Amino acid sequence: MKEIGKHLLRGILLVVILFVSWFVGVYHGRQITNDKVRVYLNNYDSHNDKLSRVLLMIENEYVDSISRDSLAELAIPAILHKLDPHSVYIPAKSFENVEEPLKGEFDGIGVVFNMATDTVIVLNVIPTGPSRKAGVQGGDRIIKVNDTLIAGQKMSQLAVMKRLRGPRGTQVKLSIERKDIKGLVDIVVTRDAIPLHSVEASLMLTKNIGFIKLSQFSRTSYDEIRKALSSLRAQGMTSLIFDLRGNSGGFLDQAILIANEFLPSGSLIVYTEDRDGKQLRQYSDGRGGSKDINVAVLIDEASASSSEILAGALQDNDRGTIIGRRSFGKGLVQAQTPFNDGSAIRLTIARYYTPTGRSIQKPYEAGKNESYELDLIDRFKRNEFFSADSIHFADSLRYTTPKGKIVYGGGGIMPDIFVPLDTMNVTRYYSEVNGRNILYRYTIDYSDRHRKALGKAKSIADLKQLLDGDKALFNDFVRYAEKQGVKPNWTEINRSRDIMEAQLRAYIARNSDLEERAFYYFIYPIDRTVMRAIEELETESGKRKAENF
Repeated sequence: MKEIGKHLLRGILLVVILFVSWFVGVYHGRQITNDKVRVYLNNYDSHNDKLSRVLLMIENEYVDSISRDSLAELAIPAILHKLDPHSVYIPAKSFENVEEPLKGEFDGIGVVFNMATDTVIVLNVIPTGPSRKAGVQGGDRIIKVNDTLIAGQKMSQLAVMKRLRGPRGTQVKLSIERKDIKGLVDIVVTRDAIPLHSVEASLMLTKNIGFIKLSQFSRTSYDEIRKALSSLRAQGMTSLIFDLRGNSGGFLDQAILIANEFLPSGSLIVYTEDRDGKQLRQYSDGRGGSKDINVAVLIDEASASSSEILAGALQDNDRGTIIGRRSFGKGLVQAQTPFNDGSAIRLTIARYYTPTGRSIQKPYEAGKNESYELDLIDRFKRNEFFSADSIHFADSLRYTTPKGKIVYGGGGIMPDIFVPLDTMNVTRYYSEVNGRNILYRYTIDYSDRHRKALGKAKSIADLKQLLDGDKALFNDFVRYAEKQGVKPNWTEINRSRDIMEAQLRAYIARNSDLEERAFYYFIYPIDRTVMRAIEELETESGKRKAENF
């Protein structure tokens, strides 16, 4: 396998060299003729190097003209596909979209919008963004962008984003439909840098328990986490729920820095091992400011890479309780190499291991990416999302933490406390109003009708008072759903009522200036994983108090 890897890597390097030098037609500073190419090919050590010969022959002798760029776009992805599921080629046209979520900012106008009704509805405006300065308001409908009609045109959200975004300093004209105003309102917005926050929400769920939702590991994640922890401590936090569900990873250094916040000095956080057995170990330095906080980390099948490194570091050091479902299982290290045309490759160069020596990477067969990508569907079919008993580990994958806790390798992080996917109160009525987006559309309509009241809410307590005071909210939604073609079935409605009420309140709250923080506050009572974490942390806190008494 090592020899095969060497030849494949050699082939990739040769492709690059060929496209930047051979295809330009220069060898030792002289123009090459076809005869010289044939001489070179005949004398070249071509053992296991058919790729280079084929590319040279096509470029120099093929009957029709072939673009070297098109050959590269075909050859490199095909080679990488034969390696592992995470060695990939990123075309230049896709590079910015792939990298943007990790940068920490983008250039745009600073609005959060939705297209639920084929119209761009501004849900809220970033307080310090350029749209707020220009006068755009929550509830505005963007009808035209630079005099081009976008309402009712069935544009994709991506197409709309491309029209709204652009280099900072450039201007975009928005023609807006505003409630109670006749005609369109034209607003010119000067684009600027818009921060991308990886901490979606940070709030207190109880008197002592804080909650942080981290969506990805971007360049700013560690700084965001430190600020969130400091703020929550000031509000009385002694225990933390750290939600990594759905977090597919990002920058490794950010996961290491965050783990360092919770670990005492000298704790192994993670190590990597390359094909030659060379290891690189990362240890905590003891400078973290949250070593005294009880921690519960939430994971699920979509938690991957850096999320698994962080969860594994805390679990293997007996530092936190992992709650939820088995994580994805991405434990391969990629090095990114950029090319002059703006494209890049991510090549797997090592594997990640948790402090006890567990490999995070789940099994795969080289070149069979399709079956790898279907793994989560297979887990669902095996009932793994609903029962921990459906998950089996070989004894050879068994490891022990310093305090004697049993953990398993073989792919992903298995939680200490398993919480199944909750489908108990999902009825046909709920599936209809949710699946057809009726519930969400109602919350947009409600927010439009109560925009002034939502704008006055400056805290979660204000929002709670507003929503608690609207006793007709739920029945109004049921009538709205009936007008949309879903007849009420009160047996099913009552069974699913807690879910729907929580979602109604959470989505409406998200349309306020408090955004995600308010959303998570109103949704957590129906989140079984969060509720189980609260229970565990309260129990742990009680034990600590008893020990210190």
